[in-house]
Amino acid sequence: MAPPRITLSLAADGLFEMWLNPEGRDLLVQKLTALTVENEHFHLSPAPAGELEVATTAYREGDRVLEWGKVYLRTDEWDERYFPHVLK
Repeated sequence: MAPPRITLSLAADGLFEMWLNPEGRDLLVQKLTALTVENEHFHLSPAPAGELEVATTAYREGDRVLEWGKVYLRTDEWDERYFPHVLK
């Protein structure tokens, strides 16, 4: 079995792309389905810092690899209170 590989990038034209091998896809789905109101986010980063490791090598020349980020679970109630503009 290969190690998980998740690469997040912006293509030269600005398009966001997520590149996954099967193990990376399975790990991402596992992390997403584990999000709860009590555990509402996880961090993306290169090893060893984040809870979800992302790769740092671009697939194509000219791509900009995104190495750091967060994934948030947001309830409508939270967004209504803190970010109501996103519900319009």
